[in-house]
Amino acid sequence: MAKRDYYDVLGVARGASADEIKKAYRQKAKELHPDRNQEDPNAEAQFKDVNEAYDVLKDDQKKAAYDRFGHGAFENGMGGGGGPRGGFAQGDFASAFSDVFEDLFGDFMGGRGGAGGGGRARSQRGSDLRYNLRVTLEEAFKGVQKTINVPTSVACDVCKGTGAEGGAEPVTCPTCSGMGKVRAQQGFFTVERTCPTCNGAGQIVKNPCKNCAGHGRIEKDRSLSVNIPAGVETGTRIRLAGEGEAGLRGGPTGDLYIFIEVKDHPIFQRDGVNLYCRVPVSFATAALGGEVEVPTIDGGMSRVKVPAGSQTGKQMRLRAKGMPALRGGGSGDMLIEMSVETPVNLTARQKELLREFEQLSEENNPEGKTFFSKVKGFWDGMKGS
Repeated sequence: MAKRDYYDVLGVARGASADEIKKAYRQKAKELHPDRNQEDPNAEAQFKDVNEAYDVLKDDQKKAAYDRFGHGAFENGMGGGGGPRGGFAQGDFASAFSDVFEDLFGDFMGGRGGAGGGGRARSQRGSDLRYNLRVTLEEAFKGVQKTINVPTSVACDVCKGTGAEGGAEPVTCPTCSGMGKVRAQQGFFTVERTCPTCNGAGQIVKNPCKNCAGHGRIEKDRSLSVNIPAGVETGTRIRLAGEGEAGLRGGPTGDLYIFIEVKDHPIFQRDGVNLYCRVPVSFATAALGGEVEVPTIDGGMSRVKVPAGSQTGKQMRLRAKGMPALRGGGSGDMLIEMSVETPVNLTARQKELLREFEQLSEENNPEGKTFFSKVKGFWDGMKGS
């Protein structure tokens, strides 16, 4: 059976650039990998064809020979081939598959701060930490400085974070030569595993520090002073760079994130930068009008005029008496909501006066009159239907 043209196998045109050939190869290798096509009996053969084509076309000398002589370039010893399947020996196939492994999975095995790539993971960044901090509404209004105790890992002061006795530097792992991974040949495939000696670090500590057991860091409580800006609210996050967990074996320190929770207040309710305050008003003041004193979040008092005939739920606004905006831009308002109180524990004289007042005030309750008029219309409609 005639062998397919290598360019057709990869799906590229003659004269394609090295980048185009590599891109096409990676796509074909992903599509035809036997692990992804276990139900297709032809997948492995097609996968080998793709690797055979790429092994030739990725090499400038082999590619030039193939462009000139075709498949004959690798037959009868021509062009240095001579192996099975036109010079594609088992060793070459394993090498080509190693390229597949590097191209398809290299990002996960070492290209993103992992253990691969010549020992790039010799140190490890410390973890970020979270601290939940509760503050009062008054503290959120003014801003406050808080001292917090954070349990965390800090660099060992005995070995200076190296993990080695006396502060000696770690040495290159002899098993993986600093790569953090080892390869094993299994038939046609090359399998990579994390180095069992250094656990992927690429380095080992010959004499571990007794203080930190070779980790380069120890557990310790730290006391930190934190400035809480005015205007914070529940959910506000404050980042303290470099105040998190110490890195492993001299790695960079993580960050500390402080999450703010503002406690509920007995008088004020908050909505963003605005505050709400429900103020009780006597029946007489609501009817006749007058003034009430209301507290403000800054600790002061404000006198507010109550219009005659005020009803429960009526709101009045005090400009700029709310919470400050976190990043500037002024302050919110305070909204005062009236709550008209019904008198309790009346004396006989008070009851007498209220009955007399009720007889004289039939025309002074417009809301009640309107409501009962609607009720009458509703009942009449029910009877008519």
